[in-house]
Amino acid sequence: MAGIKALVGLSFSGAIGLTFLLLGCGLEQYGVYWPLFVLIFYVLSPIPTFIARRVSDDDSSSNACRELAYFITTGIVVSAFGLPIILARTSTIQWGACGLVMTGNAVIFLTILGFFIVFGGGDDFSWEQW
Repeated sequence: MAGIKALVGLSFSGAIGLTFLLLGCGLEQYGVYWPLFVLIFYVLSPIPTFIARRVSDDDSSSNACRELAYFITTGIVVSAFGLPIILARTSTIQWGACGLVMTGNAVIFLTILGFFIVFGGGDDFSWEQW
């Protein structure tokens, strides 16, 4: 039952993050949908970690494959935070929309991190059964 509560909590926080992102795009005073390109970063961010966990044999010690995956994931996350700032600096979007998108980024990436913490362990309950 604890896994279901965690899944519902992660779903709720993901919905809150996407709400912030859509508010940054769809409010009448902003009205520009360029910040939706951060959705690409949301999809790409867990992929290196999934690949590294699949390839690496041991879970206890650090290895080069896992460290490279963490490095690539960090680059993707930093890019997701950098894109709205660059769009705001070039006056493509307004700074209020940038703030909403950055808030949505923080919530979504914390949700992805929470998913890996809750369902990433090798115990009896893991993400593979979903």
